[in-house]
Amino acid sequence: MAIFTHVTVGTNDLAKARSFYDRVLGTLGYKRLNDLGENGSIWGESAPEFFVLKPANGQPATFANGGTISFVAPSRAAVGEFHKAALGAGGKDEGAVGPRSWHPSAYAAYVRDLDGNKLAAYCFKPE
Repeated sequence: MAIFTHVTVGTNDLAKARSFYDRVLGTLGYKRLNDLGENGSIWGESAPEFFVLKPANGQPATFANGGTISFVAPSRAAVGEFHKAALGAGGKDEGAVGPRSWHPSAYAAYVRDLDGNKLAAYCFKPE
């Protein structure tokens, strides 16, 4: 059973966020499932799992320092594609593609999206 029903990040530029996440999450097999008008969009595999929204309080969106949203990657190659797509879409590198020492088969990459949110893609399948 999953721990979360969904995860949400804020954005200050919905059009750019939609383009970024369509490109980046597509590398992991996720797609945009729904648009909420000018309020945001929802991505997932087949159920709404990841939301990008304009803040409901009307204030600017900000990122959480110390927070990371990590997506399941279906393969190690997909981790590399995720990282490449994020950088190509204007994201920033936060950790190169490769093994992570905290788990014997962890393979990951970290990026920042256009609003500064820290994202990761992880594959735990052995090499």
